[in-house]
Amino acid sequence: MLASKFAITSVSRRAWTRFASTSAAPSSYKLVVVGGGAAGLAVSSTLAQKLGKDEVAVIEPSKTHYQQPLFTFVGGGLKDFKDTHRPTSDVVSPEAQWIDQAATSIDPEGNTVTLADGSKVSYEYLVVAAGIELDFGGIKGLKEAIGKNGVASNYSPAYVQNTFEFLQNVKGGNALFTMPATPIKCAGAPQKIAYLADELFREKNVRDNVTISYYTALGKIFAVDKYANAMNGVAKSRDINVNLFHDLVEVDGAAKKATFKVLGSGPNSGETISVPYEFLHVTPPMKPFDFIKNSKLANTAGFVDVNQYTLQHSKYPNIYSLGDCSSLPTSKTAAAAAAQSLVLKQNLFNQIKGNKEPAAQYDGYTSCPLVTGKHKLVLAEFSGYTGSPHETFFFNQANEHAFSYWLTADILPEIYWKSMLKGTWNGPSSIRKVANPTGAN
Repeated sequence: MLASKFAITSVSRRAWTRFASTSAAPSSYKLVVVGGGAAGLAVSSTLAQKLGKDEVAVIEPSKTHYQQPLFTFVGGGLKDFKDTHRPTSDVVSPEAQWIDQAATSIDPEGNTVTLADGSKVSYEYLVVAAGIELDFGGIKGLKEAIGKNGVASNYSPAYVQNTFEFLQNVKGGNALFTMPATPIKCAGAPQKIAYLADELFREKNVRDNVTISYYTALGKIFAVDKYANAMNGVAKSRDINVNLFHDLVEVDGAAKKATFKVLGSGPNSGETISVPYEFLHVTPPMKPFDFIKNSKLANTAGFVDVNQYTLQHSKYPNIYSLGDCSSLPTSKTAAAAAAQSLVLKQNLFNQIKGNKEPAAQYDGYTSCPLVTGKHKLVLAEFSGYTGSPHETFFFNQANEHAFSYWLTADILPEIYWKSMLKGTWNGPSSIRKVANPTGAN
């Protein structure tokens, strides 16, 4: 009983300390980081240690931090949802100040960020790592249908558990999986769940009664040819129909009907087709947050306009950006954010210390672990800038491999919590020197 009381008191004290420090937070900082996701914490944790206590503020409205790469495993019934999240107060560096509000505007000329309550936070340096917004309203009928009517999405903590629930109820009919035309985070996830669904249907002896179809608005199943060839082979071997240039535009939940617009330049371009479904996994369109899109930081597409090598803003030298909200022309993944964070931290810290010209450069590295079944995974690693594979290990990572699955399912989640969010994981470049010294594959 005494131990229980002590534990409760300790938790209460931590909660009160966090509340008190947030409530009495100063309004000016050496560095402000907008966003408490993987990218923002990888930067803020390191620089808070270097710059000293309360010199760094993290603006993040969510009380819960999610390890989003695990959502595919949850949707496939391979991981428990409780393993995907922790309180934000537990993952923000104790050296940094957490401001638990949303940013509503940024004034790069006044060096201020306006918060949801109307107050302003000023900075000497700014890092924008706000992520990307899920646009469920961008598809007609989706907001009304999702979470019921057999419609789910691994991209949202609100609906990821519906995926496995609804898949288990499928006895026959069409199972549809979609990929939108907009930039999205983790562009491999829309097809991963199709492979896990195929495996589940086979285990339940209903696969012969289910037609699985993958509809992508893009012209390829994967951006990099080496992995596109591999994934086309996987889809063919699992009897999964791949439909290119098909963009989901409407969901009729009551009728269980999905409508797609045909894109591209083919003879059917511009037409729409409607497909009945028993299960529908939707990857929603995504877009920059309005406070970024409407700011002077944004490019014409609404993303923070930065130099693709140095991550420094193209106009405002005291501002940097990384991750999903940045204009960096590479796949938006946690792996990319880890590699970007190393470059950004080096360049920004050197600038703070008086070295004006950024020296470190980002090469576009990103990674997309493509789960294809229990204990099977294609580990795609490449440069989004060149489209060339950039693999860490000596074996051909385009092949399905149990080691790649184990690494992704069991090792990387621990690295995420224990190292990346603390700013000490900057990607596998050091491992690559040992595990693939000749640059094979």
